[in-house]
Amino acid sequence: MRAIGVIRKSRRERVSREEFEELLRSAGYEILAIVEQVREEHPRFNIGPGKLEEIKELVRELNPDKVVFANRLTPSQAYNLWKELRVDIIDKWQLVLEIFEKRAHSKEAKLQVELANLQYELPLVKEAIRRIKMGDRAGFKGMGEYQVHQYFKHIRYRMGKIKDELEKIRSEREIRRKKREEEGFVLVALAGYTNAGKSTLLNALSGDYVEAKNQMFTTLSTTTRRFRVRGKMLLVTDTVGFIDGLPPFIVEAFHSTLEEIVKADIIVLVLDASEPWREVRRKFFASLDVLRELKALDRPMIIALNKIDLVSEEDVQEKELLLRELLDGRTNAIGIAKISAKHKKLEELYELIDRALTKLPKFQTFEIKVKDPSKLGKILAMLHSMGEVLEVSYGNETRIRAYIQTGLIRELNKLGVKLRRIN
Repeated sequence: MRAIGVIRKSRRERVSREEFEELLRSAGYEILAIVEQVREEHPRFNIGPGKLEEIKELVRELNPDKVVFANRLTPSQAYNLWKELRVDIIDKWQLVLEIFEKRAHSKEAKLQVELANLQYELPLVKEAIRRIKMGDRAGFKGMGEYQVHQYFKHIRYRMGKIKDELEKIRSEREIRRKKREEEGFVLVALAGYTNAGKSTLLNALSGDYVEAKNQMFTTLSTTTRRFRVRGKMLLVTDTVGFIDGLPPFIVEAFHSTLEEIVKADIIVLVLDASEPWREVRRKFFASLDVLRELKALDRPMIIALNKIDLVSEEDVQEKELLLRELLDGRTNAIGIAKISAKHKKLEELYELIDRALTKLPKFQTFEIKVKDPSKLGKILAMLHSMGEVLEVSYGNETRIRAYIQTGLIRELNKLGVKLRRIN
C-alpha cells in the first residue's frame, strides 16, 4: 500500500512528523510524500484550498492508494476531500485502527478493535445519509442509498452485541480482581506512551516472556504476571499504549482493558529516556491527559525513565531534573526511577515500589503467635511469600513480627494463629 501523508500544524494541534511517519510504516504503508501546512483548520477541507491543489497534483503524479491526514477529519471534511481527490481518505485515528487490526490476537482485543472501528464509521455513515437526502449521491464505500441505510442499522446492532460480549469479559475480569483483592495482592499497572518499553519491563520484572517489539501498539490486551519486590509478592499488568490526543471512541472501546490502570494500587508511568526532551515532555503530557480522562491521577505513581542504556548519564540526569519540575502538583508521584528494562537495571524502581507499599493499607505490620510448632514452617513460608518477616522469637510460643498483605489474615486464622496489628 502506498500513501501520501498530510500534516497540518497549528497552535491548537500538536503533531509530530516523526510519529506520523512511524504510524504509517507500522500500518504497512510505503510513504510516497509528506505534505505539511501551518494554518488553522479550514472548515471544508481541514487544509487550505491552495494546499489541496498541491495534493491533487501529487495524487495525479504518484497514484497513491490513500491520502492519510495526521489531523482528525470531520465526516464532512472526509467527503469533501474524497470528491476533490478521488482517492481513499483516512485520518490518523483510522490509521491507528488499521494498526490495531494487525496487532489484535485475543478475542477481547479483536472485539475492542471492531467496536472502535464501528464507532469511527458511525458518523461517516450518518454523513452519507445526510448527503443522500440532500441529493448528493456520493454514497459510502460504493454503496447505494438502500445499502447505506441497511449498513447503518447493522452498525448499531453489531455495536450492541460487541458491548454485551465485552461486558461479559469485563465481569469475568472483575471476579478475578475481587479474588486478588481478598487475597491482598497489590496490583502494579504499567502505563505510558506506545513503544516506551512497557512489555519489556513486564518481562524484566516477572522473568516471564510476553511479546515485546520495537514497534507501536505491540500490546492491545492486558497481561498480568507475578513478581517480587524485596520478598513481597505483587502483580504487574501491562496495558495498551497511549498516543497523543487519544480520542474518546478509542478510550471507550478499550475501557475494559484500560480500567486495569484505574483499579491498580500503583501506576508506573513509563517514559522513553532515549528520545529528545521535547518528545519526552510531549508524551508525558499526552499520558497525563489519558490518565486524567480515566480519573486515575489520584493513584500513587512512579515515573520510570526507561532505556537509560541508550543515552549518556548526563542526559538522563538532565531529563530527570526537568521532569521533577513538571511533576510539581500534577500527580500523586512518589518519585522518578531511572531504569533499563532491557538490561534489567531496576534497582531504583524496586526501591520506589517498596516505598509506595508502605503507604498502602494492604500492607501492615502484625505480631503473630504460633503455638503449634508443626505449623511453623508452613506459616513462615506463607509470610515470606506475601510479605516480609521482620523478627522471629522462639520459645514455648513462637512470636513473629511481620510486614504482610492483609489478605493473609484469613488464611493465617485458619491455621489457628493469633494476630495483633502493630501501629
